Amino acid sequence: MKIAILCASGKAGKAIAKEALERNLELTCFVRNSSKMSEFSSKAKIIQKDLFELDAKDLVHFDAIIDAFGEWENLNLHKKHIEFLSKILQGSNSKLFVVGGAGSLYMDKSHTVRLMDTPAFPKEYLNIAKATAEVLAFLRNEQGFKWVYVSPAANFIPELPKNHNYKITGELFEVNANNESKIGYDDYASAMIDIILNPNYKNTRISVIGL
Repeated sequence: MKIAILCASGKAGKAIAKEALERNLELTCFVRNSSKMSEFSSKAKIIQKDLFELDAKDLVHFDAIIDAFGEWENLNLHKKHIEFLSKILQGSNSKLFVVGGAGSLYMDKSHTVRLMDTPAFPKEYLNIAKATAEVLAFLRNEQGFKWVYVSPAANFIPELPKNHNYKITGELFEVNANNESKIGYDDYASAMIDIILNPNYKNTRISVIGL
């Protein structure tokens, strides 16, 4: 399987890159600054190219494309980048896997209240939650290519040690036996590769929680 990671030099991108290589997948990483991927250069193909400079030919040969885009300042880029990817992926045989957000997870089975709509949701994360939710809303109307949006748990923790103990679930917000909603980047990366290797996921949002 041939896999590409877009914006691969971020924390999530690097974690997924490491997991993909550990599973002996053929990996290409697209980054704005190739020097940030030096630890992967002997095992993966590193292409220095900004996401907004990509075209359909850059992505045509991949089975899976992982969108690890992240932006905390210019939040309009979240919607802009998925609109751009949609244009260059129309008719593609590749499947796009999006590193999503948790704020859009539903609190009820009727899918009317989202996590970010609840009073307890941290106000400092509300704008980024809205931006990542816009990406999901855009994808839900996408018919031109295959996609999967993968939400992490509410607490997405870079330094949490990998313990291989996680659950891949659906649209609803869940907590573990300790009443926690958390996942480390490394376990999320492992779950992402599990999801990529499972052909049954298509045009849907799923989520991952640490147990």
